[in-house]
Amino acid sequence: MSTQLKQNTQEQPVHHVTIHPRDAHNEEWISHAHPPDWQNPMPNGRYNLLVIGGGSAGLVAAAGAVGVGAKVALVEKGFLGGDCLNVGCVPSKTIIRSAKVVGDVRRAAELGVHVPDGVTADFGAVMARMRQLRAEISHHDSAYRFRDLGIDLFLGAGQFTGPHTFEVDGKTIEFKKAVIATGSRPAFIPIPGLKEAGFLTNENIFYELTELPPHLAVIGAGPIGAEMAQSFQRFGSQVTVFDILPQVLGREDEDAAAIVQESLLQDGLTLNLGVGIKEVQVRGDEKVIVFERDGVVQETAVSHILLAVGRAPNIEGLNLEAAGVAYHKKGVEVNDRLQTSNKDIFAAGDVALKYQFTHTADAASRIVLQNALFMGRKKFSDLIIPWVTYTDPEVAHVGMYPRDAAEQGFEMDTYTISMGDTDRGRADGEREGFVKVHVKKGTYKILGATIVARHAGEMISEITLAMVSGSGLSTLSQVIHPYPTQAEAIRKAADAWNRTRLTPFVAKLFNRWLSWTRS
Repeated sequence: MSTQLKQNTQEQPVHHVTIHPRDAHNEEWISHAHPPDWQNPMPNGRYNLLVIGGGSAGLVAAAGAVGVGAKVALVEKGFLGGDCLNVGCVPSKTIIRSAKVVGDVRRAAELGVHVPDGVTADFGAVMARMRQLRAEISHHDSAYRFRDLGIDLFLGAGQFTGPHTFEVDGKTIEFKKAVIATGSRPAFIPIPGLKEAGFLTNENIFYELTELPPHLAVIGAGPIGAEMAQSFQRFGSQVTVFDILPQVLGREDEDAAAIVQESLLQDGLTLNLGVGIKEVQVRGDEKVIVFERDGVVQETAVSHILLAVGRAPNIEGLNLEAAGVAYHKKGVEVNDRLQTSNKDIFAAGDVALKYQFTHTADAASRIVLQNALFMGRKKFSDLIIPWVTYTDPEVAHVGMYPRDAAEQGFEMDTYTISMGDTDRGRADGEREGFVKVHVKKGTYKILGATIVARHAGEMISEITLAMVSGSGLSTLSQVIHPYPTQAEAIRKAADAWNRTRLTPFVAKLFNRWLSWTRS
């Protein structure tokens, strides 16, 4: 199949999508994620836990439950592994790694290294490596692995038929407790002409694309849009980004977003921010995006369009009404213990939660296991959740932003250290980023933090740990960091807080003490 894709897949069941190419890597992946010859078992009495959805949340719940002796049934209508394995974290971070190499080589002269012939990316090889890695990692989420754990795995679409029954493949599964973990899919916005023109999402870009789009329009400058836009620009596409907001990463720390935005511009992207798209037209082999900026209508012709405007929960077809499970357009309604309006049915992951990350789904599933199987009282609100946008540089965040604190009536003190103030940042030629730590005013209690750095995602966990343990900046100021590292910026932020403790009164007392000890 050519890269001139005809239709989006977000309205189709995931196992009906076109997989291209059918090479050895994809065959291996499919053999694990949805074996073509799979035979569903016969339901075996009442299950302690029914897990609906075989993505990150569902697989953790199923494996955890059977691991403590529960009788478990797992239902998945598409590919085991969910978005993360198949069309999300694994494939996207694999190609982002290749794009970072391109960026490094193009900046090599700044470090005194000259590459005579420049650098070009072999897009076919990049995508082949992605398929290879996805196939390798799919072993962890294999249907046979979960069957061998003792889980009754049912592949196929299903629906609730009552408060404690679920039907799949014509078979009725009875359960004591259940968890809905059906995840999410790419959201769609009704731009006139978009469906007719055809577009890519994070799904078919990894299921079907094998040739580099010459001119790619990315609609949406959030995390997925920014990551893919930068990567494809580095691979050789001419990328144009559209967003209604005036900056990329519109919900992120403004200083962090500004650094990423400048990095995108340096890569050669065109940014159309603060614009409204009026329609998409097809003219010959081109898709023409008609947009309005400050009252002026403009056009951009492209070969492909990537729609990256958020996520929509997968709740269709589940017949939630039969189970007495309340839901809305953002997903299944849950309380702080992840319990739905049916006290015996829980929900975890993208289908129910605001924070749509693999690691959040994992943590939420562990809460469900304790609360559903062992009458636990664990609360989702007790979790401290970090996240990362994997642009170059990365943006990592945990906890509150200043706007959150203002809404909740907190006053903050903020300590910011530039990566250019660390010797390692200078040596690496990576001065643009920073560590920004927010503490409750007048205390050492950390309320939130943002890090912008080449490996910000690897650095944020130190601050997350301090928040979870309640240690705060007082402890971080005592942590010895290896020299030279960019993580020293965290210690420098703690030192900046520590210096605020030297008030004029304390300084006066120190002065008197030291004067007396000289006598």
